Amino acid sequence: MNKLEKFIERLYNIGIQIKLIGNYPWIYIEKINGKVVKEKFMAEHGFTIGFQPTQLGKEFEFTDLKEIFKLIRKYK
Repeated sequence: MNKLEKFIERLYNIGIQIKLIGNYPWIYIEKINGKVVKEKFMAEHGFTIGFQPTQLGKEFEFTDLKEIFKLIRKYK
Protein backbone atom coordinates (compact mmCIF):
# COMPACT_ATOMS: atom_id res chain seq x y z
CA MET A 1 0.00 0.00 0.00
CA ASN A 2 1.45 3.35 -1.00
CA LYS A 3 1.26 6.74 0.76
CA LEU A 4 -1.79 7.91 -1.18
CA GLU A 5 -3.83 4.77 -0.46
CA LYS A 6 -2.99 5.03 3.26
CA PHE A 7 -3.97 8.72 3.25
CA ILE A 8 -7.35 8.00 1.61
CA GLU A 9 -8.02 5.08 3.95
CA ARG A 10 -7.18 7.10 7.08
CA LEU A 11 -9.44 9.94 5.98
CA TYR A 12 -12.23 7.44 5.29
CA ASN A 13 -11.83 5.99 8.80
CA ILE A 14 -12.54 9.43 10.32
CA GLY A 15 -15.55 10.06 8.08
CA ILE A 16 -14.02 12.00 5.20
CA GLN A 17 -14.40 10.68 1.67
CA ILE A 18 -12.30 12.16 -1.10
CA LYS A 19 -12.49 11.52 -4.81
CA LEU A 20 -9.34 12.02 -6.84
CA ILE A 21 -8.71 12.47 -10.55
CA GLY A 22 -5.43 12.36 -12.36
CA ASN A 23 -3.59 13.75 -15.32
CA TYR A 24 -0.20 12.06 -15.17
CA PRO A 25 1.81 12.94 -13.16
CA TRP A 26 -0.60 15.27 -11.28
CA ILE A 27 -3.27 14.00 -8.90
CA TYR A 28 -6.13 16.39 -8.08
CA ILE A 29 -8.83 16.35 -5.40
CA GLU A 30 -12.14 16.41 -7.25
CA LYS A 31 -14.62 16.01 -4.37
CA ILE A 32 -14.60 16.02 -0.58
CA ASN A 33 -17.64 14.35 1.02
CA GLY A 34 -19.52 14.77 -2.25
CA LYS A 35 -18.79 18.51 -2.58
CA VAL A 36 -16.94 19.60 -5.71
CA VAL A 37 -13.63 21.32 -4.98
CA LYS A 38 -13.33 24.61 -6.85
CA GLU A 39 -10.00 25.84 -5.49
CA LYS A 40 -6.80 25.59 -7.50
CA PHE A 41 -3.40 24.84 -6.03
CA MET A 42 -0.16 24.37 -7.96
CA ALA A 43 -2.10 23.83 -11.20
CA GLU A 44 -4.59 25.51 -13.51
CA HIS A 45 -7.00 22.54 -13.52
CA GLY A 46 -7.66 21.82 -9.86
CA PHE A 47 -6.28 21.36 -6.38
CA THR A 48 -3.11 19.29 -6.69
CA ILE A 49 -2.72 16.79 -3.85
CA GLY A 50 0.51 15.32 -5.21
CA PHE A 51 2.54 13.90 -8.06
CA GLN A 52 2.90 10.33 -9.31
CA PRO A 53 6.51 9.22 -9.65
CA THR A 54 8.03 9.79 -13.07
CA GLN A 55 10.92 7.39 -12.48
CA LEU A 56 11.04 3.79 -11.28
CA GLY A 57 11.89 3.40 -7.63
CA LYS A 58 10.45 6.79 -6.59
CA GLU A 59 7.38 7.22 -4.38
CA PHE A 60 4.28 9.40 -4.51
CA GLU A 61 4.93 12.95 -3.26
CA PHE A 62 2.34 15.14 -1.54
CA THR A 63 2.41 18.82 -2.46
CA ASP A 64 1.74 20.50 0.91
CA LEU A 65 -0.11 18.58 3.63
CA LYS A 66 -0.87 21.78 5.53
CA GLU A 67 -2.75 23.21 2.52
CA ILE A 68 -4.47 19.88 1.86
CA PHE A 69 -5.83 19.68 5.41
CA LYS A 70 -6.87 23.34 5.28
CA LEU A 71 -8.95 22.50 2.19
CA ILE A 72 -10.41 19.37 3.80
CA ARG A 73 -11.47 21.37 6.88
CA LYS A 74 -13.14 23.93 4.63
CA TYR A 75 -15.23 21.31 2.80
CA LYS A 76 -16.00 19.15 5.83
